[in-house]
Amino acid sequence: MSKTLGDVFESHALEFLRRRRMRLVARNVTCRGGEIDLVMIDEHGALVFVEVRARRNRRYANAAASVDVRKRARLVLAAQHFLAAWRGAVPACRFDVVAFDAGRIHWLPDAFRADEA
Repeated sequence: MSKTLGDVFESHALEFLRRRRMRLVARNVTCRGGEIDLVMIDEHGALVFVEVRARRNRRYANAAASVDVRKRARLVLAAQHFLAAWRGAVPACRFDVVAFDAGRIHWLPDAFRADEA
């Protein structure tokens, strides 16, 4: 998927999450070996690291299933990098996936744990 198309899906995911009372903290957080598409704070104050995935068709696998062990490890690495620069007490954290499959959006809150990566 091209960067431009990825940005479009990230924007759709961001608006979807904002409608669920989440607030954007950062977008496209990168470090050597990892990237997080969106970092949000939910209505309870938890820090949410969001991976946005999209598939045009289901020929290979659904979008959420494409967040494999390797991708989860890269997300955890980027989250650790992000948290190293966090000022103050670190809030509760979780990893969510927002997946787009053939035009349908699926939100998986708490899709995996850092110790499962």
